[in-house]
Amino acid sequence: MHPPRILLGVNIDHIATLRQARGTRYPDPVQAALLAEEAGADGITVHLREDRRHIQERDVRLLVEVLNTRMNFEMAVTEAMIRLAEELRPAHVCLVPEKREELTTEGGLDVVGGFAAIHAACERLAAAGCEVSLFIDPEPTQIEAAAKAGAPVIELHTGAYAEATGPAAVHEHARLSAATEMALELGLTVNAGHGLHYHNVEAIAAIPGLHELNIGHAIIARAVFVGLKEAVAEMKRLAIAGQEAGFVASLEEHDHEHDHEHDHEHSYDHDHDDDHPH
Repeated sequence: MHPPRILLGVNIDHIATLRQARGTRYPDPVQAALLAEEAGADGITVHLREDRRHIQERDVRLLVEVLNTRMNFEMAVTEAMIRLAEELRPAHVCLVPEKREELTTEGGLDVVGGFAAIHAACERLAAAGCEVSLFIDPEPTQIEAAAKAGAPVIELHTGAYAEATGPAAVHEHARLSAATEMALELGLTVNAGHGLHYHNVEAIAAIPGLHELNIGHAIIARAVFVGLKEAVAEMKRLAIAGQEAGFVASLEEHDHEHDHEHDHEHSYDHDHDDDHPH
């Protein structure tokens, strides 16, 4: 059976970064979100950071009112952010680690180390009607903790893969594939994101069972040259092409294994017949 089409969530944080650089009213992240949706985005991701370096609370409140798809609201596990999410009730909330000095999110959430607080946040957000996702590294212990914490969704941190080259990239891709398989067996929905761009997204989209990719910086950077709608549409085409290639590869692998088993059985029957001539 053909898998459901992989989804693309577009992160518009860096539209707000450009606006905040001059303290103007433009470019407007809300306008960007609507354009991204028109181009085929399946959801809009925003990260309201504690230092408000890009997305502002006003942006989030407006987006809740106007989005035609759904909001994926990235936030730190703090009382202030949980209360805001309880008030706004976005469709999806992704809990992420956050340090003020970092340029962007570095590494996944430590669900094992912060289990009590994360478990409590998952319960509160679920009660508010939000589907909760945990942004984690592709580590078995973190995946198990995420499932126990009550999060129905995880987003695998693809940063290590995006930064790797050669054999290291192959290793990181294998880690992500194994993590996806493990999480699916635990009944989790699996998303992925961070550092994905136009040259590496297809290989990630090919991993069987991935539900959604969240991509921001590469799309906004590409939009400078080709426009936002074309940048979104191009990324979506690549993601779907990658998923299709992965589906074909898995079918071919299944057929190869089936043929190998059939050949083995045939060989066994032939040997068995030789032992008992008629």
